[in-house]
Amino acid sequence: MTTAEDPTIRLDSARAGSGPATWGQRAIWGVVSRLGDDAPRYNLPVELPVSPPRPIARVLADLKELLLLHDSLHTRFLPHGEDGLEQVVDGSGDLPVELRTSSAELAPEVSAALLGQLAGRSFDHTREWPLRVGLVESGGLVHRLVLVGAHTGMDYWGLGRLLRDLEAVQAGATAASLRESRPALQPLEAAEVQASPLGRRRDEAARRYWVDQLTAGPRQIFRNPAAPELAGDPARRFPNALLRSPALAVAVGRVAEEFGVSDAAVLLGAVSHQLALSSGSSEVLFQVVVGNRFQPAAAAAVSTVAQEALFRLTDADRDFEDAVRRTRSVAFSAFRHAAYDKWALDREVAGLIEKEAAADHSYWWNDTRDPAVTPFDTVERPDVPLSELTGRTELRWPTEFLPRKNVSIAVDALTAPGALDLAMTADPAVISRTGMERFLRGAERLIVDKAIALEGR
Repeated sequence: MTTAEDPTIRLDSARAGSGPATWGQRAIWGVVSRLGDDAPRYNLPVELPVSPPRPIARVLADLKELLLLHDSLHTRFLPHGEDGLEQVVDGSGDLPVELRTSSAELAPEVSAALLGQLAGRSFDHTREWPLRVGLVESGGLVHRLVLVGAHTGMDYWGLGRLLRDLEAVQAGATAASLRESRPALQPLEAAEVQASPLGRRRDEAARRYWVDQLTAGPRQIFRNPAAPELAGDPARRFPNALLRSPALAVAVGRVAEEFGVSDAAVLLGAVSHQLALSSGSSEVLFQVVVGNRFQPAAAAAVSTVAQEALFRLTDADRDFEDAVRRTRSVAFSAFRHAAYDKWALDREVAGLIEKEAAADHSYWWNDTRDPAVTPFDTVERPDVPLSELTGRTELRWPTEFLPRKNVSIAVDALTAPGALDLAMTADPAVISRTGMERFLRGAERLIVDKAIALEGR
């Protein structure tokens, strides 16, 4: 493997401007700017085969169309004092590209190494655009493409939009044609709406909703923490567990159809019911990551739009089906209030905490699945009874993390080939590894057992 002369993507006469950052940009910038050396874990890396391989110039031209289409990809951020953040959309500039030359056979290995290099560095948001590009070429043709997004420039839903737009460009679309057929809300436009009287009313209503829910919720969810003596130990590690379930990938849709709700509501209802059973609290709260892409123009945006909703479910321990059915209406109210000025909200929540008037809101749920991608896009759907699929569930422990502020338990839903993943990171002071396994398998079992019962009708 050799390193060839690195090219650049030159941007000229693109849309430009500056203005206040959006609520979503402010929220994630406030997080990553405080993380220091730990900031790269918020980067969004992806490594793709280029099939069939394409000339280097063609790949660079495709990527330039993406820059022209999405302002967020050539945006920098300038902080002003304690409460100000400006987004600066550059109309011109160069995006550096890391180029590696390798044999076609070794291209995947070289690409994986390049991904690690590009994703392992923090972004300088004041000087650097929120996208890094790497190419692995052989004989003048690009075989692998590496993209690393900064979280200030996109969230996971935005990354999915970016990849779909890349496919469209590779098929012949241009920034102009995509913009005409599918207008996308640009961050400067979103910031204008948020600063309007309507935007200010939405922000105030959302923060009022949060304060009301936090004031009404339980002060402590886990009644009997696993090892409270560890709570003050900064050296403790948060275990990370990953449950991969082919059965869950099949069962969740069947249960959703039976209950007349979305599969997202089934999953959130299941983890809420399981949290109630595991914690001994009949009332649970989750900070739920919401894509906030309810309008077509927002759905077409590559930007950081996602924020957290505060989901509070009472009587969550009563019955699984009841929990799922009520999740739909409770989530709807919570999601309506998932866009706000987080810095202003944080100040209000800090005041509640100081007065010991805030509920325990250290439990997180993030359904990262892309609606456009299913577990069975690349593998065949299994034609066997669910009872047989349950034996194929795998549980492993990929890593451990440093302590995370205001995190007792964080659970993510992810799409995998032929399976649905539940990933869980937890504070060992709150729940043990054994408890984590029971939690994940319990949530899976709630859904799969219901689907098996439906099969037998």
